[in-house]
Amino acid sequence: MKNYIILSFCLLLSGGLFAQVDLIESLEGNQSELEEGFDFTPVVDIDCLPVKSQGASGTCWSYCSNSFLESEMIRMGKDPIDLAEMYTVRNVYEEKAERYVRMHGYLNFGQGGALPDVIDMYKKYGMVPYDAYTGLNYGTDINRHSEMENMIQGMLDAVIANPNKSLSTAWKAAVAGVLDVYLGEFPAEFEYKGNTYTPQSFADTYIGINPDEYVQITSWSHQPYYAPMVIMVPDNWNYGLSYNVQMEDMITIIDNALKEGYTISWAADVSEKYFSWRNGIAYVPSKSTRDMTDAEKEAMFSGPREEMAITVDMRQQGYDNYTTTDDHGMQIVGIMKDQNGKEWYKVKNSWGTGNNFEGYLYVSKNYVRYKTISFLLHEGGIPAGIRSRLKM
Repeated sequence: MKNYIILSFCLLLSGGLFAQVDLIESLEGNQSELEEGFDFTPVVDIDCLPVKSQGASGTCWSYCSNSFLESEMIRMGKDPIDLAEMYTVRNVYEEKAERYVRMHGYLNFGQGGALPDVIDMYKKYGMVPYDAYTGLNYGTDINRHSEMENMIQGMLDAVIANPNKSLSTAWKAAVAGVLDVYLGEFPAEFEYKGNTYTPQSFADTYIGINPDEYVQITSWSHQPYYAPMVIMVPDNWNYGLSYNVQMEDMITIIDNALKEGYTISWAADVSEKYFSWRNGIAYVPSKSTRDMTDAEKEAMFSGPREEMAITVDMRQQGYDNYTTTDDHGMQIVGIMKDQNGKEWYKVKNSWGTGNNFEGYLYVSKNYVRYKTISFLLHEGGIPAGIRSRLKM
């Protein structure tokens, strides 16, 4: 099988939100020959920095939400900078380790995270440019976290076992020491364009976003609508809150935000056969892939196809029976029309540039209705009527 198949299913193998630990180093040369049937023209196309690769790490949540912050800088009229995804990741590892011990190990510890983690870490610890903290301190030129993750979890499990009958004062420093060795020590101060900053002063004065203005949206019928809720997924380790809205409200919010110049950090299931990284297309076919002929499967991505209608019950059932899983984070940066006038979302991924659309995908609105876990955006992108119902 081709290596690109790993990308769609590595999350399922690892069992955690965004835990894509089997990503291959490069996808160059994996373009499909079937995409001549799609012809997209832009409706909304918002600026963002170039596509990057998260390497062999489950850190898409940091890549997509930091890319989202870079686009926020552009929206605010600032010169965008390449933000340090691993600075966010480093802070999350430490906070997650503390919670893991407090929960006696009854918490998912790993590489995954949730979209708001980037905002939370920004608020607590500031931010640095990529050049000030690459997170590559262990002999590789790509992120590769499995050894480090296993080492830290082994240490934490030893702490929880509590052989001394009382926890020491040293274990947090021991965890920080491992992170220092693998990712590098925190930059207490750094130079950028002739000025000296701390991470906090850089966030406050150079980046300049207000973290309190960002919210996460979701849609599930098992919880009250237009109220905050906790999404029950393993890697929502920080128990972050989301606003629960009707399914169609998700599309209304995303469309409104994009048309107003706001991008979206988007968490979704990517485990279905109708999500194709290689082809750069995700949609919901009108016929189940189990019922397709070989010829129909072969032609799935050769051009626009009729889609299945998505209902609230279908969406909820997917979440309840694990066919919609918390797989991957990406950034929605635009709206495109195909040759039939149908609108698709333009999505920036973090798996490198080796697919048909140089690292981007085109995702149907029905796919977003069906397979969205949550999305993060600036509250200004939410229509006034929905904001009022959410009491924001």
